Amino acid sequence: MKPLPWRIRAEIFIQLSQLEQAGLPYDRALATMKARGPAAQRLKAMQSLSARGIDAAKAGEQSGLFTKFEARLVRAALNAGSPAPTYQRLAGHYSQRARQWAAMKSRLMLPAFMLGLALLIPPLPRLISGALSVKGYAWEVLWPVLLVVAIVAVLRWLGMQGGEAKGRSFHQRVPLYGPIFVRTNLRDFFESLALMLEAGVPMLEALPPALETVSDGDIRRELARVRQRVEHKERFAAALEGVSYLRESSVLAFAHTGEESGTLPEMLMRHAAMESDAIANFYEQVATWVPRIVYALVAIKIAAGILLSGAFAPRVPSDL
Repeated sequence: MKPLPWRIRAEIFIQLSQLEQAGLPYDRALATMKARGPAAQRLKAMQSLSARGIDAAKAGEQSGLFTKFEARLVRAALNAGSPAPTYQRLAGHYSQRARQWAAMKSRLMLPAFMLGLALLIPPLPRLISGALSVKGYAWEVLWPVLLVVAIVAVLRWLGMQGGEAKGRSFHQRVPLYGPIFVRTNLRDFFESLALMLEAGVPMLEALPPALETVSDGDIRRELARVRQRVEHKERFAAALEGVSYLRESSVLAFAHTGEESGTLPEMLMRHAAMESDAIANFYEQVATWVPRIVYALVAIKIAAGILLSGAFAPRVPSDL
């Protein structure tokens, strides 16, 4: 089942955290919750499961309201006592992701609108004059859109192949985006691992679900060797030193400090927070420059359309 959007997941865990802190019994708390969009039906399913005595972790996963990873976190928190801190941590985590995504979309709305106008307006004079048929106008407007859709579809397909690719994936090879893609995968791993350890899950049990959050196949294989080395009684920080993607990464120092001081989850979370800030800054720069590039392309297209239309070309009267 497809995971819910960031914003909805944040709202779900905010409610769960508040209700848990209020001290309401689990089934009564769940019965008071509200959800919107695609989460509403899943919440009803979870409420039905809870009424039958099924615990939050299992009911959340079976209903599709929780992902498998979230269910494991909640299960560990339930075994340790109260799941309220885990709910709160997940709420903050998803709220941050939702804010970043919303900011990106809002910045791209105006460029998308301008691009739409750039496609619709230039062929209009020829349509009005009869030089272009309605079908011809529709095709002239739609073919750039279809081209963009096709390119996006190909990129998504190449991205999915990266999950099983041997060696560096396509996304890793994309200029500018490749390094941030790698950092995002590593951030997701360490953040997930920190959440699991913080919830009380032992290292060897926490590593497999953390690995599942890594989308790139080659990065996941390298990190899987960390688990193998930890199984052979090697310290976690030392095992990380064998990962080629972590050369000169600050996480090595954070891991060593965390293991020495007994604060490994906190240190990994701190590293993940720093990486999240760096990743957010990258997308902030993208959101700043993409509109400028789109505006420039739109202006060039409109200018080219006007100049090529012959509107400013001198015309000789037909009776001369």
